[in-house]
Parts: sequence; C-alpha cells; structure tokens
Amino acid sequence: MRILFIDIDTLRPDHLGCYGYPRNTSPNLDRLAQEGIRFERYYTSDAPCLPSRAALQTGMFGIRNGAVGHGGTAADLRLTGCGRDFRDPVLENSFHNTFRKAGLYTASISTFAERHSSYWFHAGFHETYNQGGGGAESGEEVVPIALDWLNRNRDRDNWFLHLHLWDPHTPYRTPADYQNPFEGDDLPTWITPDIFRRHQSLVAPHGCNEINMYTDEEHPDYPKHPGKIAHYGELRRVLDGYDCGVHYADQLLGQVFDLLRAQGIYEDTAIILTSDHGENLGELGIYAEHGTADEITCRIPMIIKWPGLAPGRVDTAFHYSLDLLPTLADMLGVPQAAHWDGQSFAKTLTHDEPQGRDALVLSQMAHVCQRSARFSDWLYIRTIHDGFRLFDEEMLFNITQDPHEQFDVKDDHPDICAQGARIILNWTEAQMKKGPQMIDPMWTVMREGGPYHIRGALAGYLQRLENTGRAEGAKRLREKHGERN
Repeated sequence: MRILFIDIDTLRPDHLGCYGYPRNTSPNLDRLAQEGIRFERYYTSDAPCLPSRAALQTGMFGIRNGAVGHGGTAADLRLTGCGRDFRDPVLENSFHNTFRKAGLYTASISTFAERHSSYWFHAGFHETYNQGGGGAESGEEVVPIALDWLNRNRDRDNWFLHLHLWDPHTPYRTPADYQNPFEGDDLPTWITPDIFRRHQSLVAPHGCNEINMYTDEEHPDYPKHPGKIAHYGELRRVLDGYDCGVHYADQLLGQVFDLLRAQGIYEDTAIILTSDHGENLGELGIYAEHGTADEITCRIPMIIKWPGLAPGRVDTAFHYSLDLLPTLADMLGVPQAAHWDGQSFAKTLTHDEPQGRDALVLSQMAHVCQRSARFSDWLYIRTIHDGFRLFDEEMLFNITQDPHEQFDVKDDHPDICAQGARIILNWTEAQMKKGPQMIDPMWTVMREGGPYHIRGALAGYLQRLENTGRAEGAKRLREKHGERN
C-alpha cells in the first residue's frame, strides 16, 4: 500500500476548478478529483495552522488537546498528564503513527513543526525533511525533495509520504519568473465597488487598509504581496496573488503525479489532498488572512483517490478533518483509540453510504476567540474576543444564499440563533465531560491576554485608525477594549 498525503496550506476549496471556480487554477487537482471522491462540506474543527494540525494529529478537538492558539499556554499540546504511561497514548495513537501501525514506512516533507515549535507533529514518522524556511519557502524548494524521495523509494511497496506546500499562504510569494496566467482574465469576485468602499471604512486588522494586520508596510522579500488595497483596481493584486499561489502549487504537484505515472505506480497509489484552513479574501472585511471561525477560514478541500474505489463521486455530508483519522484506521485495519473524537466515514468511501454529521462546531483562538455552529444552511458565530474587528457577539449567515457572509441576518431569525447557540452549548458540555480535569483553553487564552495576534497591538492600531480617517472606528474600539490590551 502506498499513500501520498498532500497538505496544501491555506487552500480554499472554492478556488479550485473541481469545486466550481471559473479560473483554471488547478488542472492537476481537478483530474485527481475526477479519479477519486470529492468532499463538499469538509471542515477543520480548529483554525488556523497549528490548531488545525493538532486536531488532525491527535484526533481530538482543540478544547481537549489544548492547542488552540499560536502563542502562550494554548499553543502547546496538552497530552495525557499524570496518567501517562511509559509512552503517551495520544502520540502513540496519532494520525501519522497510524500508518506505521499499518506496516507502512512513513516520511514527511514539511517545515510546519519548526515554524510553530510543534515537534509532536513528527510522531510516527521514520523520516522527516525540513527544507529550513520555516514556512517561507516556495514550492520549487520542496518538490525536488519529494521527487528524489520517490525515486529512491520506487521499489518500496508500503509507504506513506506527507508532502506539505505553503504557496497559497500569505505572504503571496510565487517566484519572480513565474508569469501570472490570470493577468488578462476578468476578476472573478463578488466584491463590487460599493462593497469595497464599505470595507475601506472598517476597523479590520488584515482589512484592505492594513493587509499586514496593523500596518500597510510591504516586505521587500515579497514584492508580490501588497500592504494595502488603496483603490478598487488593486483588488487584482490580492486575488491574483492568491490564485497564483494555488496554481503554482498545482503545477508542482503535476510533476509529482507525472513521476508516479512514469514509475507505473500512480493507479495503485492512494492520494489524499487537503489543507489546514482556507483564506478570507474580503469576507467579513478581512483580506489575505485566516483569522476567524467562519465558513471561509474553516472549510477545506478533501479529495481521496483510493485504489479499487469508484471514482468521480461527490459527498455532501458534514465532516470534520479529524474524522479522517478513524476513517483511515478503518481502511487500514488499525484499531480505533478510545480518546479519538472523530467519526469514521470509511463506508462512504467503500460503499457510498452517507456517514456525515448533523452539525459541526468550529473554533478559532489565534486571531479572535470565536466558536461557530455550522448546520443545514446556516453559520452561527459567537464571538468572545473580536480581534479588534468590532464583530457583534452573535452573527448569523445563510451560507447557501450568502456564501461570502455579507448579510448578518440574526435579527430576522432569533430561532435559528437559539438553535446555533444550543449546538455550541451542548457540544462544549459534552467535551468538558470527557475528562474530570478539563479546562476550556479558550478561557486560558482570554486570561493570558486574549488571542496571540492581538497582544500589545491596540495602542498602535488606535493611532493608525485616527491617522487614516477612521477616528469614529477608533472611538468605538476604545469604548469596547479600553486603551491597551
């Protein structure tokens, strides 16, 4: 059994052709989707980068594994504690170690562990390759390592290779000699000039006025990544920058797929394509960032091509990314661990049986403190800390009718809000009951000064708002958060 697991960082499914995007960003992944099964409503339980991979690796929600942020106590994985035996059962039963238990030789090509000092991510790997860029590397520095590994292991029958590309992640950084294939295309965006003018007036770190979170500075090493969008015509720089990152990653993966075909093992190799989170490109007034518990940040692609399974299928049920661990354990004949929160959908793969969930709870604690309920047509968001974006404590969006979250309809649907709040409450209580010493890490984040990416930033941001014609927004922010965070 050979398994290639591809993790393209920050990949929005709706910017792939196989998910309906009009631009030709992903011809190789589109072909992969035709050969496999595409999952339409697939979500990370915990965003962004570190929490998402912690949930996948442990098979547990962030509220239980503790790694929900990018700094402070909540950036560290909470393992077994005083009940730990000689080996920790969480990492012994981790995502990557499941493949070792199935008898596969395991390798990873990724800089994630070093970027976030999250070396638990290496649990289960025989080999790890760290290009050394800490997530700033471009794909042409990574894919040759994968090609070399595949050539050296071409005669090995049983392997699992984890391949991680960062190219769609901010800052947008395709190489200088990469030509933008979308330069002459119409801009495929829902953002009208009127919507853009409204965005220009917002208090919004990572908004169009401060793409660099709290400033409009541009980094000389990343000339393709803007510091702000000064006028409507400059939207192209952001949207093309993101789409070029997606396209570039797709072209590099085409080299990997071509090598597998040349080796004669492509058809017999399982290929899994996913991401850690998406990317807001104007939704909620946020550009080039993944800092909320909304549809855009938390919905991710999932494509599975598995030898012997019927191709060309689309699953529309709700799934968490952490459901993949028990699913693959079932597919590989590895016993389930009692502490996993995931729900296997193996019968969806093998027998086309729906095995989704009725509702999901999505969390974000690195840029904001939010929990959301995703159910039916609806996304209900509860905000504990707004990340200096002046979000209401409750928001409600009909994702089917309003996929870009433009219209908060909570006042029109108090019954739906009550349903969403109840989903979050019931889920939270269920998780807290799973361990007698459980502490909700969201409140750890709040006690330690709020989300990591807002700490120490308020005073400077208030001054910038006042200096850029948004004094009213600064006043509202000061009333809500005081002078300093």
